[in-house]
Amino acid sequence: MMKRLFVILISCLWLAVPLSAQSNKLIRELESRRGALQKQIAESESILKNTKKDVGSQLNSLAALTGQIEERKRYILAINNDVEAIERELNTLERQLRALEKDLKDKKRKYEASVQYLYKNKSIEEKLMFIFSAKNLGQTYRRMRYVREYATYQRLQGEEILKKQEQIRKKKAERQQVKAAKENLLKEREGEKVKLEAQEKEKRTLVANLQKKQKGLQNEINKKRKEANQLNARIDKLIAEEIERARKRAQEEARREAAARKKAEGSQSSGTGTAAKTNSKPLEAYTMSKADRELSGNFAANRGKLPMPISGAYIITSHYGQYAVEGLRNVKLDNKGIDIQGKPGAQARAIFDGKVAAVFQLNGLFNVLIRHGNYISVYCNLSSASVKTGDTVKTKQSIGQVFSDGTDNGRTVLHFQLRREKEKLNPEPWLNR
Repeated sequence: MMKRLFVILISCLWLAVPLSAQSNKLIRELESRRGALQKQIAESESILKNTKKDVGSQLNSLAALTGQIEERKRYILAINNDVEAIERELNTLERQLRALEKDLKDKKRKYEASVQYLYKNKSIEEKLMFIFSAKNLGQTYRRMRYVREYATYQRLQGEEILKKQEQIRKKKAERQQVKAAKENLLKEREGEKVKLEAQEKEKRTLVANLQKKQKGLQNEINKKRKEANQLNARIDKLIAEEIERARKRAQEEARREAAARKKAEGSQSSGTGTAAKTNSKPLEAYTMSKADRELSGNFAANRGKLPMPISGAYIITSHYGQYAVEGLRNVKLDNKGIDIQGKPGAQARAIFDGKVAAVFQLNGLFNVLIRHGNYISVYCNLSSASVKTGDTVKTKQSIGQVFSDGTDNGRTVLHFQLRREKEKLNPEPWLNR
């Protein structure tokens, strides 16, 4: 019975050992995830420039500022999630500490009882009398073993108490560390909220200025819409041509495979004079070659993991789809992709392995289409292109430099689209942010 109790005690001790490391690991993981967001916030702040007075620049500044506010809100949300995770960890530590203290109290009570028992039977004569008063030799042996094991049990009880006290000391230190991490997080959150309020105030001022220039604002929106329509029409045309080329490649591959099967079947049936019937698909059903199907599958499997299509710090200044600009009347945007503002000198880079389907110029700027099976990524607003049609590219490979507008404080914006054949996709869920 004593040995069994000892084994249980030792097992409980081993189970408790890793707990002290878990909180530190959790805090490190939270800090690591938050650190990436914090770095993104710090770098994106350097992108914001002083605004000029004309409507176009102010509208662009509003987009950049809105993107920065969204980043900061995302960071504050991450802090809130981390605070909740640390609060849960604190509750777990409190429960563990209470269990340890209860266990310690129980061990002390048992140890005290054993000490009192030994005190009442402390003399050697009393122990010898207990042993030799046995009725037979077997009972004598069992009593000798009992006296030995009880003494060992008492010593182990004392050692267990010391170990349990050390566990409680470490658990309290761990709890204090987690509490300090929570306090630091709360301070950081308050600081971010102050910055957010300042940016939102700046945004309201900018919106108020733009509201006074409604006519010029509408003209600027119409100009941007016309340029976007022109660009999208060209992209749609090139993608339709690329889909047709892919279909023809797939049909040619299907013809070669059908011819090879027919030849093989003819040689097999020549001895009997009969030909085997085959159920072949119509050629219209072949839209992708085997290589394209494999590449498409790999691309789809990496949804949410694809790298940003721009190098360095960035802010997403315009999201996918139709939406109204907050605070401005009759200002609606319809983006077929996303706009990503970076620093001057930023490079556009391929989001996945593929082949350059087209490189074209429009209004003096370069645009690149890359095919990834039946997916096509589109990179617009480049001052130069470092690839040409037919080139094979790798993930994160630079394909050109993003244009920096010298008339607008070096504003550097990559317009990025993602298609699945002719279907327009929202790129953001595909990118690893």
